[in-house]
Amino acid sequence: MGISFLFSFLILALFWVIPLIMIAKSDRTHGGEKVAWILAVIFISWFAWVFYLLLAPLKQQSNA
Repeated sequence: MGISFLFSFLILALFWVIPLIMIAKSDRTHGGEKVAWILAVIFISWFAWVFYLLLAPLKQQSNA
């Protein structure tokens, strides 16, 4: 196991964690729905993140 393997593993791990961080910080969902999306990303990976971006409720616009 060389340094290139470790570097490759870290890059792949980073790409796997990015959707989790983005969903956790998002204001589009709350509570149990957010937990469900995070679990979906953990078990289904990037496909669930794409569905989250497409299907999660949009922020309500203020009527100012």
